Amino acid sequence: MEDSKYVSVQPKKKSGVGKFFAWVAVIILFIGGILVWWKYFYVFGEGVKSGELNYVVKKGNLFKTYEGKLIQSGLRSKTVGSVQSYEFEFSVTDDSIANYLMNNSGNYFDLHYKEYKATIPWRGYSVFIVDKIVGTKPVAR
Repeated sequence: MEDSKYVSVQPKKKSGVGKFFAWVAVIILFIGGILVWWKYFYVFGEGVKSGELNYVVKKGNLFKTYEGKLIQSGLRSKTVGSVQSYEFEFSVTDDSIANYLMNNSGNYFDLHYKEYKATIPWRGYSVFIVDKIVGTKPVAR
């Protein structure tokens, strides 16, 4: 009978420097994840804007998104000596809300929106995302 030689294999210990860099990498990934969430997914503000719906369109090169503009009552001046209406430009992510707005363009709407710190291509061009219609009424002409 042949003698069996057993070799004990012990796991190689990581050096202190390797452990340090592993922890630094984990911490950097964690902080990076929080920063990405805060910049692109954290709701910075929300509210309701009211006005006459100017338009809602579906546009985009790679990602087709719904973009719209609401004309609010009142006037403001961006530069001295000029007059301009208040405009609220927004994006819509829900198809049913966008279709309702497109079919009722020109009416007076109260739109609830969420504001983000930055845009994402598939969410729209605006940091303001309309998520529901609070109220609507036809404009008297």
